[in-house]
Amino acid sequence: MAGGHRHAEGDRGPGHPAVEGVRPLSVLRRIGVYLEMVKVAHTVFALPFALTGMFLASGELGTRGAVPPARTVFYIVLAMVGARSAAMGFNRLVDADIDARNPRTMGRAIPAGRVSRPMASVFILMSVLLLELSAAKLNPLCLKLSPVLLLLLFSYSYMKRFTWASHLVLGACLGAAPLAAWIAVTGEADPRILSICFAVLFWVAGFDVLYALQDIEFDRREGLHSIPRRLGVGPSLWVARTFHLAMAALLLLGYHLFDMGGWYLAGLALCAGVLAYEHAIVRVDDLSRLNVAFFNLNGVVSIAFCLFTYIDLLLRGRP
Repeated sequence: MAGGHRHAEGDRGPGHPAVEGVRPLSVLRRIGVYLEMVKVAHTVFALPFALTGMFLASGELGTRGAVPPARTVFYIVLAMVGARSAAMGFNRLVDADIDARNPRTMGRAIPAGRVSRPMASVFILMSVLLLELSAAKLNPLCLKLSPVLLLLLFSYSYMKRFTWASHLVLGACLGAAPLAAWIAVTGEADPRILSICFAVLFWVAGFDVLYALQDIEFDRREGLHSIPRRLGVGPSLWVARTFHLAMAALLLLGYHLFDMGGWYLAGLALCAGVLAYEHAIVRVDDLSRLNVAFFNLNGVVSIAFCLFTYIDLLLRGRP
């Protein structure tokens, strides 16, 4: 759902001076700028786990093929797009001045002058409306809980100013996706889905700790908080490993709670292997492969787990 304040392969590269005006752009280029601002490619982190929650809920209801009606799928995806776009847009707006001072992020859309602050605000408002309209189309509980979700998503943007636990708050933002999808399908919450939610929380917190390693010095200068700034590189690597072990344990708990089968376990094993490789290539003396670890490998984790879970539901005789 929400994207991290630090993240993106696209943040690397030459910086651009912050300017107040916005250069004239064609419609297609303007759309591209907004998509870049919210890092649409990073939807690969939250959306597959939202779909996992949707598949599990549909399987529990006995829905044919473990997929809800097309209308429900459509509004779940729209709600995800709205929530994530609102969160990312808000984060970029709140962090614009900080990003302008960071050589790694000064090329982002707002500090570089490709999107004005008023236009970013309009974009956020439109994204919130998309979320609210989609939630209203799903069921009453989704609509009632949508302001709570927005409060969580927007609060993340301020966390790094106050606490090193901002990584966990980011994890909670993305971890809300499976629960939200479950409620969208069933109209009620089920404590079992929290095993998947907390797994996502620790997974995201773990890779966010890794990615924050490159901003230690900047965070110190700006008075921003993070686990790497607080503990240093070596201990932070162990924190990230611990978080990812917690993820694996929680997914194993989900296996028992949902009475899953071999395909689910195979997906869990694959994800564990990918995360082990991620930690093998990010070392105290070599952080050069952080971008590979962040985007490529974690994209594999989310997609693979979703796919293997769905196959398990199909092949275990659930209608």
